[in-house]
Amino acid sequence: GGGLVPEKGVDLLMRACADLSIGRWSLAILGAGPERAHLETLARELDIATQVHFLGRLPSTEVPQFYRTLDLLVLPSLSRPNWMEQFGRVLIEAMACGVPVIGSSSGEIPHVIGDAGVIFPEGNVAALRDAITALATDPTRRADLARRGRARVLSHFTQAQVAAATYRVYQRIFNI
Repeated sequence: GGGLVPEKGVDLLMRACADLSIGRWSLAILGAGPERAHLETLARELDIATQVHFLGRLPSTEVPQFYRTLDLLVLPSLSRPNWMEQFGRVLIEAMACGVPVIGSSSGEIPHVIGDAGVIFPEGNVAALRDAITALATDPTRRADLARRGRARVLSHFTQAQVAAATYRVYQRIFNI
């Protein structure tokens, strides 16, 4: 997982989850970094500490197994003047494992997700809460997005596809 830094928007995700009225839920947070202590405090303030699990960094070999335990994955990144979500590899990994994804409108996230997930306006806690609620309560839609996500990864993000896209960029740069 990535670093726990403010621009990842994990605090927004926690606020959205604190407002959920979908019955039982839990939030697993992957990654390590300077925000963890602040986020643990926030979980207590929001009275959701028992439902929020900080997993730290997982060895890459354990990540696919982790994804398969999820009902959905959220990447709530925020743009900063000096930073934007460039690629959101976590989205592609989750989609490849058949996990429906929700992502913010930051940077490349909407282009990675395409029609295979849900996009919400970055920074908008209510919109994120509504997106989570809609997917959490609709297993048919989750299954549909899981299928679309796997298909999108196979058609857009396999190593061969990435290599071909990179080659096309070089062709344009060098007018080959």
